[in-house]
Amino acid sequence: MTDFKHMRLDGKQFTREEIKSLIKEYNIRFIKLQFVDINGQVKNMSVPSQQIDKVLNNEIMLDGSSIKGFRSIETSDMFFHPDINSFQILPWRNKDGVNAARLICDIYNADGTPFEGCPRCNLKRVMEAAEKMGFSMNIGPEAEFFLFSKDKDGNVTTDTQDRAGYYDVGPEDLGEDVRSDIVLTLQEMGFDIEASHHEVADGQHEIDFRYADILTAADNVTTFRVAVKAVAAQHNLHATFMPKPIFGINGSGMHCNVSLFKDGKNAFYDENAEYQLSETAKFAVGGILKHVKSITAITNPVVNSYKRLVPGYEAPVYLAWSLANRSALVRVPAKRGISTRVELRSPDPSCNPYLAFAAILEAALDGIRNKIDPPAPVESNIYKLTTKERKKQRIDSLPGSLYEALEQMDKSLVARAALGDHIFSEFMTAKKKEWDSFRTYVSQWELDKYLERY
Repeated sequence: MTDFKHMRLDGKQFTREEIKSLIKEYNIRFIKLQFVDINGQVKNMSVPSQQIDKVLNNEIMLDGSSIKGFRSIETSDMFFHPDINSFQILPWRNKDGVNAARLICDIYNADGTPFEGCPRCNLKRVMEAAEKMGFSMNIGPEAEFFLFSKDKDGNVTTDTQDRAGYYDVGPEDLGEDVRSDIVLTLQEMGFDIEASHHEVADGQHEIDFRYADILTAADNVTTFRVAVKAVAAQHNLHATFMPKPIFGINGSGMHCNVSLFKDGKNAFYDENAEYQLSETAKFAVGGILKHVKSITAITNPVVNSYKRLVPGYEAPVYLAWSLANRSALVRVPAKRGISTRVELRSPDPSCNPYLAFAAILEAALDGIRNKIDPPAPVESNIYKLTTKERKKQRIDSLPGSLYEALEQMDKSLVARAALGDHIFSEFMTAKKKEWDSFRTYVSQWELDKYLERY
């Protein structure tokens, strides 16, 4: 691999001159202007590096009518506004000494205003609302994924390449080499990797990287998913962030470790309070628990998400919080001081991180604005409680399907505030169509169950 370690990883702004120097030094021939649609799918336009001045002057256009949830054909002219400090050489695109780099972009209208349907611009809007209250949010996402083999024709299968389990080592964990290559690639790209390991299910893996402000974290999740897939493909494997690709085993989650900062200090920590959790922390937990059902369609946005969110596979489906108990939806890890945080365990890695993080932030802020007290923490294993016992303790459950989640979202002012009117409307329309397609599809399960019986 080419050594890019001298590239800027200190959070300071690149200059135009530095970018042009890197283009020349590393023989970068193409610049990929990267953005996401409302589903969180990465899109890009590739331009020759000779166009870098136009790129940096925000002069490159795109057709917004071609992107899901963006613009109609009558008002489709839009512009890339690159985040200059997101300039990054793509390690897997090196071919015969020729390199490509990417710039993460916001999408702007032709009149020079941020496009309200751009998920990244929308997250910035919610962040500004938090800043007016004096808060900034950090988030540490933990995105799990599966590695699947391909058949002799290169088609993706659901055959895993190993039969290992949680924290297993080689030779049982045949994914060690792939994970190592992914980690090395991510480190080249500036990720601060904290750990990597095999997960519970066959072929399931997790790589943890350091928390960041929610905009950087959303950028990182997007980059992470692209990098994981690219490196897996080099090993003739398919990496998937589908929440539940195989029946009967654990699905993939994306636990989110959340903290709020104010005046440079962790606003969740209070040395003298109960559990050393500040009122701000408790109100944030109260807001998340109150609104989590109405933002679940955002954090768990596909039909398949709800095949993971079922009891019995370590998925958090019960609306409770705890200091340590992993059967609760919201958990407070043991560390205090600057590391004080709460962990929301329901999101999955199919979500659009820009929208999901905006929704989590808005729910927490609503709890703080309205001083929403959470219920008492639950330290017993909720999975072992009977329905009657859960009802007695007033422990509710997450929506059981995308349809139920959309019903909750449709009447939620917090969800609408998190997404803005444009994205909210486009998201609801797209997801209702997705549910209707699933609802009317005749599945193999139905054929196996009914074809010969009736």
